[in-house]
Amino acid sequence: MITIYHNPRCSKSRAACSLVEEACRASGETVNVIEYLKQPLTVQQLADLHRMLGCPILEMVRSNEAEYGDAGIDTSDVTDNKIYEAIAKHPILLQRPIVVRDGRAVIGRPPENIASLFE
Repeated sequence: MITIYHNPRCSKSRAACSLVEEACRASGETVNVIEYLKQPLTVQQLADLHRMLGCPILEMVRSNEAEYGDAGIDTSDVTDNKIYEAIAKHPILLQRPIVVRDGRAVIGRPPENIASLFE
């Protein structure tokens, strides 16, 4: 099964959904779309997602959102757990879209990144 953490108001996220749906038609896999603004992730789910992404923690964060300042993220002493807590409290901070397949994840910016999950 493939999971997409999706924001339907985001054009990149919509493009990612289209790419995944097309790939799944060929592979027969099912897709689980999670609108993370309606169903925020827990700290543990965010930690698991970070592990699957294998990227620096700040790559998971949308620092251009107003909530970034509200979250009080100080990059000089940031910890992974602080970031997870900030995203759990302000889900708009989660980079989008994120696609998970077979224990691996990618940030779909640009949407072409998703292709690596199907190679």
